[in-house]
Amino acid sequence: MSHVASFSKSQGGRCPALSSSIGRKWTVAVSGVLLVLFVIGHMLGNLTFYGGPDWINAYAEHLQGLGIFLWVIRLGLLAIVATHITFTILLWHENMRAKPAKYAVQAKLETSIYARSMRLSGLTVLAFIIFHIVDLTWQGLHPETRGWVDPQGRHDVYRMMVAVFSSPLVSGFYILAVGLLAMHLSHGIASLFQTLGLTSLTMRPRYEFAARVIGWVLFAGFASIPLSVLLGLKVCQAATACPLCH
Repeated sequence: MSHVASFSKSQGGRCPALSSSIGRKWTVAVSGVLLVLFVIGHMLGNLTFYGGPDWINAYAEHLQGLGIFLWVIRLGLLAIVATHITFTILLWHENMRAKPAKYAVQAKLETSIYARSMRLSGLTVLAFIIFHIVDLTWQGLHPETRGWVDPQGRHDVYRMMVAVFSSPLVSGFYILAVGLLAMHLSHGIASLFQTLGLTSLTMRPRYEFAARVIGWVLFAGFASIPLSVLLGLKVCQAATACPLCH
């Protein structure tokens, strides 16, 4: 009992796994893996846009049909994002305290642009997530789109996306944000393997290459939609009443 009490007192009532540097790194890594999986799934869902109104409207209706479970997923994702950001900031402060100032210039030269832009890209992506939720999930900036329905009585998500992405300003910010997301993932995914102890000097370059491929494939998938709208390459089935497409 005395050993248990002594251990609890030394830890200050905190969880050892989260109060240690290794624990914080694992928290960042695991939350990062979950977020990468979500981003991939989200991109695949968005690409149903190219199947025309029926595809993406049916996809959106399926998500809404999840009811309360959809909100559980949304709140869970927000918790994961908050956890990832919080522990990333903790690790950054920890590294700054441990790194001698005289090595600051040398370290900057040795790291890639992907690594140096992690904080900027992370903050921009966070701002984009908030904007994206307000604009397309809640239709807060375009409330008129809430009443748009297709011939099957479903929310006309296709028409909403065409209307929103027809704005060069919105599309420009969207493309910039997913570009920074690609840069963030290009460094972050490779770092995950190192944090989880799954890398080596031989495998590290391969992980970095794979991470950049994944990051820029995701960029291409996300950015292609606003670009196709701006360039007038959008797909629209004739059977759907969409005045923006005809």
